[in-house]
Amino acid sequence: MSDYIIDVLTNEWIRNISISFSLMIIFLSFGKRINNFLGGSTAKILSTVLIVLTIISLVESIVNNKWNIETHLPLQLCGISQYVACFIGFFPKKKLLFEFLFFCGISGGLVSILTPQITHYDGSMYAYLEYFISHALIFLIPVFLLIHSENKLSRFSWFKVFLILNVLMALIMPLNFILGSNYMYLNAPPEVENPLIIGEWPYYLFYLEFFVVSIYYVIYVIASFKYKRWW
Repeated sequence: MSDYIIDVLTNEWIRNISISFSLMIIFLSFGKRINNFLGGSTAKILSTVLIVLTIISLVESIVNNKWNIETHLPLQLCGISQYVACFIGFFPKKKLLFEFLFFCGISGGLVSILTPQITHYDGSMYAYLEYFISHALIFLIPVFLLIHSENKLSRFSWFKVFLILNVLMALIMPLNFILGSNYMYLNAPPEVENPLIIGEWPYYLFYLEFFVVSIYYVIYVIASFKYKRWW
């Protein structure tokens, strides 16, 4: 079993991007009506869907003897964001969790959809769809909470989350050397083409630091506008 990479600008990539972004835009456009129809429980339902997908994937990997400590711990950035997103719908006022998911989930979710690398791909339709659904959800949940709840970003939230991310990197990098793993792609760049990855290890990490803090700041600036009135 190996990773399945979808090359950028191929017909498959264009199809998946078109469907993913169209559905996300439609959902956010009707988010207020959907939330009213569901009695304000939309965030809980989204988190529940993600919990179900997470449990199914975990059980499937264990039952089929595919789970291993080198690749299946939830220590990729999207994996960490996914576990936060599983619970944030039930605890939307946990400010630190919300801010972490907002920056990491939005950036990680978008990058993963735009540069798909489906790990442990077994060729099944479930694994294929689960990848895009889960990454769409870790993007949608924090955006939905910002627009349709009382959650707000603190002034330096973008930099605070960047510092937290660096603490996680400092903890995960030596663990990678111990386990022979590559969580958060700290020991080797991802196989998929990514414009944010420049050079070989360890130089691409320094460029990535600059890109990440810049992206987080841009996300903060965009989120600071009064988008709630648009939706």
